[in-house]
Amino acid sequence: MAHGYSYTLGTQTYQFKSLAQLMAKATPQRSGDRLAGVIAQSAQERAVAQMTLAEVPLKTFLNDVLIPYEQDEITRLIIDEHDANAFKLISHLTVGDFRNWLLSDYATPTVLASVRQAITPEMAAAVSKIMRNQDLILVAKKCHVKSAFRNTIGLPGHLSTRLQPNHPTDDINGIAACMLDGLLYGNGDAVIGINPATDNVAQAIKLMKLMDDVIQKYEIPTQSCVLTHVTNTIECIEAGAPVDLVFQSIGGTEATNSSFGFNLNTLAEAQDAALSLKRGTVGNNVMYFETGQGSSLSANAHHGLDQQTCEARAYAVARKFDPLLVNTVVGFIGPEYLFDGKEITRAGLEDHFCAKLLGIPMGCDVCYTNHAEADQNDMDNLLTLLGVAGCSFVMGIPGSDDIMLNYQTTSFHDALYVRRVLGSRPAPEFEAWLSRMKIMENTAESILSNTLPSAFASPLKAVQGGM
Repeated sequence: MAHGYSYTLGTQTYQFKSLAQLMAKATPQRSGDRLAGVIAQSAQERAVAQMTLAEVPLKTFLNDVLIPYEQDEITRLIIDEHDANAFKLISHLTVGDFRNWLLSDYATPTVLASVRQAITPEMAAAVSKIMRNQDLILVAKKCHVKSAFRNTIGLPGHLSTRLQPNHPTDDINGIAACMLDGLLYGNGDAVIGINPATDNVAQAIKLMKLMDDVIQKYEIPTQSCVLTHVTNTIECIEAGAPVDLVFQSIGGTEATNSSFGFNLNTLAEAQDAALSLKRGTVGNNVMYFETGQGSSLSANAHHGLDQQTCEARAYAVARKFDPLLVNTVVGFIGPEYLFDGKEITRAGLEDHFCAKLLGIPMGCDVCYTNHAEADQNDMDNLLTLLGVAGCSFVMGIPGSDDIMLNYQTTSFHDALYVRRVLGSRPAPEFEAWLSRMKIMENTAESILSNTLPSAFASPLKAVQGGM
């Protein structure tokens, strides 16, 4: 049952009519919450809300649900699958105590893994609201989340990349050229994933076959994905297409996902279908999800919640289906939701922290739209911070510019930069392939070969001869 909260500061008493309102008022400033009308009216009110939230017991989130249990299948998922036994370790804590506990030396990677199923998305969102950026980075760094299909993602000291060879007309030659370019930069171990310009089953199958042909020809220990609607991928599987991963954009409320055209049963059907193909070699995580702060608000499906809390609830959906990859497309929805580089940076660190705390193999599309108050230096900063925080993967796109989706993100050489400056390495199976193919002279230091690898020289000469 919802109830109010209050805090007295000097002679003034601040009232918060519900836990949902308290969470929203405590959230660091961002344009989406202002658009929704849930933002704190002043920095002082925000600070008071954060102090009030810090005193809320974690147990409260199991009884004072933000969206009624009867109205939302995501709420039911969160409550029904909560691990009460694991919760005993932290059940006595308030949100403020939980922050201190997470930052303590007691909260080791092993201990944090043991309480994943005891932490609800709302608990994770709440504690993130009272944490500084460095807190989010430090705790996320301690959350080790491993997943696997044809290689192993998320090992400590490793940073993978999604090779994203999008093309505005789905031109096969253009896509193939981008794939080759990315592979020669050491990109593509998380997934080779295409957003189709023409989104239908026939086109999805065509792109799946293209990627599968390249993966099989060069024996690349990676996986492919066409980022089409989940129901299209089910049809592709039924048609015998070479499906590695099933993709879907997900949100944190039932109404959001309904607007996307699916529910939890749809995802379960898709997961079962992909598992039946048995295409993985070192693991069987077959799902790929994308999220982003603002999706529930843009769908008018946020139930009055702040956008970061809605985002964290999406991770309950992801966790249910044991994904290989999840990524927050952090600046993609636009400045209406995250206005500038500062807001995008904060959101990226929040999303990564909450997801890793909940046991999600989280990556980030470090990106912005051209009408946002952000630039590539902002993205360099966020990329570096996420690398320090142990982000599972980032995007790799020619020149940082997605010419099909029309937004700015990270490039192939950006991944080389962060690997070199932080000493991060690709997925181990993919790293061995880079060495074997002589794409890299020194994989430990991400040093590329000075000459074109022989395996790719002949195809390129054949293309050049036909020009």
